[in-house]
Amino acid sequence: MSDFSIADSMPETTLCDLRVEGAVGHLTLRREQVFNALDPQLIDEVCELLDWSSERSAAERGELEDLAGERFLRVIVFRGAGKHFCAGADIGWMQQSGSQTSEENRKDAKRLDRLFNSLWSHPCFTIGGVQGVALGGGAGLVACLDHVIGEPRTRIALSEGKLGILPAVIGPYVYRKIGSAQTRRLAMLAKRIDVDEAIRLGLVEQQVGTPEFFDEVIEGIIAEVMSTGPAAVAEAKQLVLTFDRWIGTDEELREWTLDKTSQMRGSEEGQEGLSSFIERRSPAWQSED
Repeated sequence: MSDFSIADSMPETTLCDLRVEGAVGHLTLRREQVFNALDPQLIDEVCELLDWSSERSAAERGELEDLAGERFLRVIVFRGAGKHFCAGADIGWMQQSGSQTSEENRKDAKRLDRLFNSLWSHPCFTIGGVQGVALGGGAGLVACLDHVIGEPRTRIALSEGKLGILPAVIGPYVYRKIGSAQTRRLAMLAKRIDVDEAIRLGLVEQQVGTPEFFDEVIEGIIAEVMSTGPAAVAEAKQLVLTFDRWIGTDEELREWTLDKTSQMRGSEEGQEGLSSFIERRSPAWQSED
């Protein structure tokens, strides 16, 4: 049993919060007065919550529950409070870059990259409800989520070009999500695309009639995730990352997949999943609900 506990002190935050309900964490941006624009404090707070929740994920701990019987996390629901999901980087913060040194600007970029990479690589399944706009860094957050739900007002843009800069930090995550040609086109045009186009490109997975329906749809997705092994979810992310980075031969890749399949089938979770299927019962990770 892991000595990590869900009851361990959560980082103190003022611009965002994490609410834990069983195996689900609800992380919400709370700078609605500026449409959840990303400034250094908000970025640092979100990163702290992502790190805290990652350490207490079922996949990371290799257990479904802590010593007190509280469930480790398996899903993170990422939202932005108010009218808009996230308007991107705070314009006042960005304006400071003109008077900063190259090293200071690089430090700011590194802070942003930590945010996106922490979300993209989180061992839990991540779900986003995106109302209103997701611009610049907001689009980066969208690209890092595993399943994104939009609504009729949703507008997404790699808007950096309108300011004479580049979506470089968010670029790798958008590229992985929608591919080379569309990332290039959206970065050059920097225009806002509607939810229908976002779905067509693969930035958004589905649409609801109004944001009020987000919760209902999210609950359905959570139910699906809970039927899947938590280690399998985290390993699926690593599987695709391996494919993305593969530089060996096709034959070497085929051999690697054989080794990985053998490893997962022989794992405790794999054996439980196969046994439960044969015995026509729910697997251990599903019977907790």
